[in-house]
Amino acid sequence: MRIKIPNKDCRGVVTAFYLTSTAYKHLGAKHDEIDFEFLGNNGQPHTLQTNVFTNDEGGREQRHSLWFDPTIIFHTYGVLWNQHQIVFYVDEIPIRVFKNYSNVGVSFPSQQMHVTASIWNGEPWASNGKRIDWKQAPFTAQFQGFNIHGCQTQNYNKHACYSPYLWWNDKKHWKLNSQQQRAYEDVRKKHLLYDYCSDRGELHKECQIN
Repeated sequence: MRIKIPNKDCRGVVTAFYLTSTAYKHLGAKHDEIDFEFLGNNGQPHTLQTNVFTNDEGGREQRHSLWFDPTIIFHTYGVLWNQHQIVFYVDEIPIRVFKNYSNVGVSFPSQQMHVTASIWNGEPWASNGKRIDWKQAPFTAQFQGFNIHGCQTQNYNKHACYSPYLWWNDKKHWKLNSQQQRAYEDVRKKHLLYDYCSDRGELHKECQIN
């Protein structure tokens, strides 16, 4: 997915795209979600928030400062999701990894999901308490180049999606390679602004493992 966010004073405006299972709640599915959320601002810094909901539980926010201006040109954002890990990418650089620790009691997204893109009112939490300047409206985000590789489930046989013949399940995608790991650690060192594990780690078992 390639995105360009609003290029005006948009404090409090959130541009988002995410995978969500909400459309399948009528089937008794728990809420799983994988989020990219751009927190609007009046110039720098430009903040990207990611979150993971699993089994109806969220609260796993991380925030990164972007090393470019996302209002000028399109940049590429993506997610790798398999039964081993979820990786968030910005311009093919891994910025976040959420590992599957279900073997020790940590919930991991497993519901069928669909993709949603939206722009919405995130005040006051997304604007440090400031109000949206509605005189700047309309706020317009641009999306292009959407591409998805996924497994179509029939009769909700999700185990078919774990097939080794699907490229994202190949062993090389079970963890970051050495080059990706270095890039990931560099982003965390230079651009990580907030990590729920540093704030509320006692509430999330995966934080105690990491």
